[in-house]
This record gives sequence, structure tokens and C-alpha cells, in this order.
Amino acid sequence: MTRTPATPPTGAWRTLRHDSRALATLAVPLALTQLAQVALTTTDTVVMGLMGAEALAAGGLALVIFNQLRTMGVGMVTAVGNQVAAAAARAESAGTDAAREEAGEEVRALVRASLALATLAGGAGAVAMVLLGHLVGLLGQDAHVVAAARPLLHALAPGLVPCLWFQAVRQFTVGMRRPRALLRITLASVVANAALDWGLVHGTWILPELGLPGIGVATSLVHLLSFLALYASARRDERLAPLLDLRAWRTRAATLRRLTALGTPIAATYGSEAGFFLVVALVAGTFGEAALAAHTAVNSCVYVVLQVAVGLSHAASLHVSRALALGATDSARRVRTTALACAAAVTAVVGAVYVLAPGLVLRPFLDPAEHTATAVATDLLLVAAVLQFFDCAQNIGVGLLRGLDDTRGGFHVTLVGYWLVGLPAAWLFARRADLGPTGVWLGLLTGLAATALLLLRRYGRGLARRAAGPFPGAHGSVVTEHTE
Repeated sequence: MTRTPATPPTGAWRTLRHDSRALATLAVPLALTQLAQVALTTTDTVVMGLMGAEALAAGGLALVIFNQLRTMGVGMVTAVGNQVAAAAARAESAGTDAAREEAGEEVRALVRASLALATLAGGAGAVAMVLLGHLVGLLGQDAHVVAAARPLLHALAPGLVPCLWFQAVRQFTVGMRRPRALLRITLASVVANAALDWGLVHGTWILPELGLPGIGVATSLVHLLSFLALYASARRDERLAPLLDLRAWRTRAATLRRLTALGTPIAATYGSEAGFFLVVALVAGTFGEAALAAHTAVNSCVYVVLQVAVGLSHAASLHVSRALALGATDSARRVRTTALACAAAVTAVVGAVYVLAPGLVLRPFLDPAEHTATAVATDLLLVAAVLQFFDCAQNIGVGLLRGLDDTRGGFHVTLVGYWLVGLPAAWLFARRADLGPTGVWLGLLTGLAATALLLLRRYGRGLARRAAGPFPGAHGSVVTEHTE
């Protein structure tokens, strides 16, 4: 039986409510999953802090390297969800059994290729992690800290491959609109990670005492267990199981090349964004310890809110892929407004809390006795109340372009917005306008706003071209392999 997209109700307000509910169905579990994943790193950091200042410094250095490589690896397989969503939509709307089987084989081909790509990216990242552990000492870091960080990096490296396997299967389940198990598995992984961290660091229960490297062993084990749990869950799902083909060795080169071409700009975008925020933090640090502490505290608040945007971005991106696969251009056009409206509602509520109760917001991050840092952070929260909307909007814009398969365009726009607009503006506001740390954040706001506007404009133009007819980068079948 052929399925057709649901017709939204008439009336602008009723249409927005209808579209918001549809978007939230996918966005909410994804946002909660993102927040739970943040808790994994937080748990590691807390355990390191209990071990002392040197362990925290060494562990923090190792986690920065691991998270940078992990984030870029995740970017390599992120587009898989869009491709699966489009293929699944074609399967649902197919009029014949042969057409449905062809679309189903397309999904199986994508799963195989995504696991092959995850293995290659994870292996390359693991090698890079080990090499960086030996090279980071050349960057002027304390020798004792580097020596302590190196064994932790060696323990974290093997976990990158199962981490990206998990992400590949995650994109498959999300593309099929079956993400419910993700949150349960991620929450369980937080508990398992905390228990293994403590056990392997201190040698409790029957576990060996490994010290700081035990955190790396625990993280690698949790990534492997999370992948196995998600795979087992998908195998029990009658809709997912027939399409879950893990035989990565049967991937054809053309399929792998297509996913690599889509994933590489996403990985570069993620890496560019992380680098931009790192450089901005360094600029803030030039104004002293209190300014850097305030920047770190407020950035942590915004980072938590950003996880909501990540959920909205992924949900909107998949909605665009499905809508275009079904020829529903109007639905793809509406999702931009819906996602931005949802982001505005969330950031308005959070922004009001920033303005009305800054002490409550900052208490988990700053000691109230640190008067200078708290005063600077209170000023930064006023900027953050506006900034976080544009941060959400640019993240949604990247996702919308991913739905158009325009991953290179998203990367190019973010280079302009981050580095050619945001960074110079941060320097000018801070130094030339003599606004100090607040100027840094005004420059950050300027860069994110410019990025958001450019991304959303590019999406509107790309969608208009798509409505007029096929254009380069439009969705196409990736079935280039044939099973015997």
C-alpha cells in the first residue's frame, strides 16, 4: 500500500502547530540523546578532577584531542541519515514491489557503506590520536602533563572505531524514523561509564587499578557496548532488521565515494566550528584569568542549549530529505520556519532566565566569591541571551542544506561567517572598541548571525532551484552495487 505525506491543516497557526509536533517527534529524543552524550564527557571530567589538578590537566588535554577527532569522524557519517531518509521515503511511496525492493536495497547499500566509512575514519582518527600524543609536547605544554596524557590517548584511541560504528547505525535508525532506543542506550551508557571510570581508576570490585588510563579504557568499552546494544535493538525491530546489513566488505567503491564526498565537508565544518570557538576562547583569555573563566562558564551554558538545536537540525534535515524524495517542496520550505520558530521559543525562555536570574545560572560554574569573573559572566549572559538564537539558527541552516545534499555549500558559508566575519569582529569589538570580553562575545554574535543568514538564504535559493528542476547535488540513488 502506497503511503503519502500527511496533508497539514489549513491556517498559518494550525499549520505551524502541526509541523512543530511532527518535527518534535524526532527532534526531542535526538536532543535528549545529545544531552546524555554530553554527560559522558562530564562524568570523565569529574572523575579526573577527583584525582587531582595534574590528572585533570592531562585528562583535559587528552579529551580535547579525542573530542576533536571524534566530532570530525561523526561528521563523516552524518549525511547517511539523510540518504536513508530519502531512500525510505521512496520505498514507502513506491507503487510496485520491484520499486520497493530497489529502494530497500538502496538502504542496505547505505548501511554497508556507512560502516565501511566509519571503520576507515575511526582507524585514521585512532592513528592520528596516537601521533598527536607524541607531537603535542612540541606545542609548549608542560612535559609532566603530556607524559600523563599520552597513555590516556592510547587507551581512548581503540574506542573511536566502535564509537563511529554506533554513529553509523544511529544515522540508519534516525533516517528510518526509529530513534526511540537511542535515548535509553545513551542513558545506560552514562551509568556504565561512571561505574567503569571509578572501578578501573581505583581497582574496585574485580577490576584492575589502572589510574588515569582507566578512564580511556572505560570510554572505549562503553563505546563498544553502546554499539552492540544499538545493533541488538535494531535487530529486534521488524522494520529495521531486514535492512540492517553489516557486511561492510561488500561495499562498492562508488557508494563509498559518494558518502565520503558528502561527509568530508560536514567533518570539515565541524572541525572549523570547533577551531573557531577555540580561537575565540584564546582571544578572551588575553583579558586575564577572570575573563577566561567567565567565557568558559557562559560558553558551557550556551553549549547545553545548543544540544536542542542539534536535535532540531537533524530532525529538520531528515524532514527535508524525505519531503524532496516525495516531491513535497512546500513541506521542505515550511520546515525552515518551523525549526526556527521552535528554536526561538526555547532560546527566548532560556534567555529570560539568563537576564532575570544570572546568579542561579552561573552558580554551578563559578564560585560567587569570584566577584570579578561573576561580574564579567553576568554581562556575557546578556549577549548570550541573543547569541544563542543565532547559534541555533546556523546549526539548523547547516542541517537544512544537508537535506539538499549541499554539504560543500554549508562548509563554505561557515568559513566566511566564522573566520572572515566573526573572528575579526571579535577582535575589533574587544580591542578597538575597548569592550573587552563583552566585545569578544559581540563579535561572536556577529559571526554566528552572519553565518545563519547566509545559510538560510542559500537554502531558500537551493530549494527554489530544486522546485524548478533537478540541480547538481540533488538526491539520487546510491545503489551502485549488486548482490548475488
